[in-house]
Amino acid sequence: MSTDSAFTPRSLTASEYIRELFEPADNAAILVRNRSTGHTIQTIAKAEAIAGPGFQTWLANQSAAGSDVFVGMNPIKDGAYCRTKQNIKDIRHVYLDLDKKGDEALDAIRNSVEAPAPNFVLDTSPGKHQVVWRVTGFSQDEAESLLHNLANQFGGDLAATDSTRVLRLPGFANHKLPEEFIVQARQESDALYTLRDLRFTKTRPKHRATSATSKHPTGLPPATTRVNPSTIGLTLNALSPAVTIPRSSSSASRTTAVTEKHSGYARYTVEKAQKELRRGAGHMNPVKQLWLVTANAPSKSEKYKGIASMK
Repeated sequence: MSTDSAFTPRSLTASEYIRELFEPADNAAILVRNRSTGHTIQTIAKAEAIAGPGFQTWLANQSAAGSDVFVGMNPIKDGAYCRTKQNIKDIRHVYLDLDKKGDEALDAIRNSVEAPAPNFVLDTSPGKHQVVWRVTGFSQDEAESLLHNLANQFGGDLAATDSTRVLRLPGFANHKLPEEFIVQARQESDALYTLRDLRFTKTRPKHRATSATSKHPTGLPPATTRVNPSTIGLTLNALSPAVTIPRSSSSASRTTAVTEKHSGYARYTVEKAQKELRRGAGHMNPVKQLWLVTANAPSKSEKYKGIASMK
């Protein structure tokens, strides 16, 4: 049976969960999304700051205002401003999102002779769970291949198999439900696993078909999209007027506004935008044309004007 008999399970608060997931000096991504307004804010800050009372109070206020709260499962490199694969520092966790027949899938994991005891089990809604293992020595390719095979084996969400994934933070409400449900987390093991401990090592096909609906089924963008307020007219205060984001002394801490993107949206840097403009944007679709105008800001200061940063 997949349980750690030497460990006494315990419930975790949001602060305790953050401290278990990360080292104090790690950069972690927090994503706050209000489904009713469509507004999303992503913050990258030191784990010790996120676990602190000021940041937790801000998250509680966001949750009370109707926002869902998520945390990136792997630390971010120093100096990075968004949650992309290139910016993942290293792989600390693998996970499963059990959103269909979650109780049965969780029982299958607990009774498995192949999967080791999970480190953390989150109850995200009635009959739905997120399962997390703490790992070491994984490359991103190895982790994502394992995530895909775990999802296939235990019926997890196949879309939640990327190393940049955000999962729910315990202690805050799941606003996706008609009735309030507070996400709960239990630590069930303090083990640290290697690839050898997880026996699902089949290689994922290199070319896997994706669909518009499977890219981001939760509606959460995999990385921060920085907004040019002078073009779009958005500021952080416009997104959340009553919020004061706690400040951090770390220069690595940043907060940016995030815009919703449909499944065909592609992010363009200024450099790419300039190349596209030189080639001629006449054949591009309207979404890309709009981004070219947005990205081709006259100066860096204007491009990020109005977007709050945590310094």
